[in-house]
Amino acid sequence: MADGHHVDHDYHIVDPSPWPLIGAIGGFTMAFGAISGMRYLNDDVFMMGGVDLANPWLFYIGVALVLYTMFAWWRDTILEANAGHHTPVVQMHLRYGMILFIASEVMFFVAWFWAFFDASLFADEAIQFARVEYTGGQWPPAGIEVLDPMHLPLFNTIILLLSGTTVTWAHHAVIHNQRGVLKGMLWVTVALGILFSGVQAYEYAYAPFDFKESIYGATFFMATGFHGFHVIIGTIFLLVCLFRAMAGHFTPEQHFGFEAAAWYWHFVDVVWLFLFFSIYIWASWGAAIAH
Repeated sequence: MADGHHVDHDYHIVDPSPWPLIGAIGGFTMAFGAISGMRYLNDDVFMMGGVDLANPWLFYIGVALVLYTMFAWWRDTILEANAGHHTPVVQMHLRYGMILFIASEVMFFVAWFWAFFDASLFADEAIQFARVEYTGGQWPPAGIEVLDPMHLPLFNTIILLLSGTTVTWAHHAVIHNQRGVLKGMLWVTVALGILFSGVQAYEYAYAPFDFKESIYGATFFMATGFHGFHVIIGTIFLLVCLFRAMAGHFTPEQHFGFEAAAWYWHFVDVVWLFLFFSIYIWASWGAAIAH
């Protein structure tokens, strides 16, 4: 009987899991709920089977299902790793998956950079399409005061560069089994991530332009706002890694969960550098600076 369960390969045959099905149901419910919620906000009705579904509750139920699926599925993955199922071959495939995920995120931000550069380089068409006063191709549009790139944006750039250093330090520590340094550097990285989000929230609160008043504001807030959302996700990712490090999960041989978080954080750093030099510095060159 023992020979019947003997494994002669390095692959992990995953046990049957309900999470793909539950996650799909949650995603569909969330999307359907978002549509019905929009009808609700417009004082409309959304009849189906004699029932008015124009309410936001379906969306919240879908979000809860998705979040629970994420928690449970990743919990099972951690248990598989701790049980020794993540062999070097399995870890290699996990790395391929993370690389492909980051590649998809790169293309996501390419879309927002494309929108910003298209509006700035062809300002005549963009400003006329936005149905605001024609300004002869001026960018930013007339009347827009931009943020000083050498003030809060520069401060946030320093914060993210420091956080990239500390997360690399933590990665070096886990490879050399320096658990105290690992936990300390993760604490610092999480604190820097929270500080970045706080500074950006302050910047948004006192920005001299709004999202809806110009094509400049729309493209600015979409690009920087989605980056800020990714910073929050990355901070949560690293916070989970900190809790796992405190529980003794990571070893020099097996720490892909933390390595994936570090890759993601470096990706967030690089995107911010592109945002800083293109949207904050290049696009504000010669424009009126709000102090």
